[in-house]
Amino acid sequence: MSKHRRKFTLHLVSDATGTTLLGLSRAVLAQFEDIDPNQKFWPLVRTEKQLEKVIQRIEENPGPVIFTFVNEKMRRRVIDCCEHLGIPCIPVLDPIFHGLSTYLGRLPKGVPGLQHIMDDAYFKRVAAIDFAMRFDDGRNTNGLKNADIILVGVSRTSKTPTSVYLARRGIKAANIPLVPGVETPAEHFILEKPFYIGLTASPTRLMHIRRSRLKSNKTDQKILHENDYLDEEKIEEEVRKARRLFNKYGWPVIDVSKKSIEETAAEILSLYQAKLERDHGESNLTFEN
Repeated sequence: MSKHRRKFTLHLVSDATGTTLLGLSRAVLAQFEDIDPNQKFWPLVRTEKQLEKVIQRIEENPGPVIFTFVNEKMRRRVIDCCEHLGIPCIPVLDPIFHGLSTYLGRLPKGVPGLQHIMDDAYFKRVAAIDFAMRFDDGRNTNGLKNADIILVGVSRTSKTPTSVYLARRGIKAANIPLVPGVETPAEHFILEKPFYIGLTASPTRLMHIRRSRLKSNKTDQKILHENDYLDEEKIEEEVRKARRLFNKYGWPVIDVSKKSIEETAAEILSLYQAKLERDHGESNLTFEN
């Protein structure tokens, strides 16, 4: 690693929750080596008074500004400030607005926070999160038939965090663990509505994750060692058995060994969308942050 890392301040300013900005900045900054950004996050800036306070902080610590304002007056104020300070000013939504406006022949509303309005989609996400919690790790099977997606996999294949991530997109996701010595009733694998997806990982990766997990819980460590939880040969057999189950039912399989939760969820959503299009000729997915 270089000893001379470029330090700078990066301001992320949003009239909404800023989730979009955080994701974009993370993706972009990852492409630059030897940098040490000090990110200043300014979400929910919706009044001129709030904006002036942010501008004061930008003037105190000048650095590139990335923003998502849709209000024209506030956009102009930020741009003028950056021009005065001689720093980059990046309205990240502009290319999207421009492209869609040209295609649709109409202008965007210019109203901040519309994507977070408490409409039917909002309550759908809340219900999906509640569903994911109730049907986590096979704890509840009554009502499993109402799931949109069911994730199946051995321990530590990221079933729970992936289910929650999908829930934030309004997808009712349940997950069923494959536990050695515990037989899951076959009827749970042949429900008509849910879209089943098998999650797997390399035995070496699973052993590493399980070992790290057990270090933080000495009680579990004693119990699970007795159940061959960390035995590599046993883990290999778990993975092979899971693969046979996935093949039996013809489910798509995702190897999460080198994937983040976000990447796994994106692949699942793509597969689910394709299924909806096959079944109904269209999809009705809601991609929300």
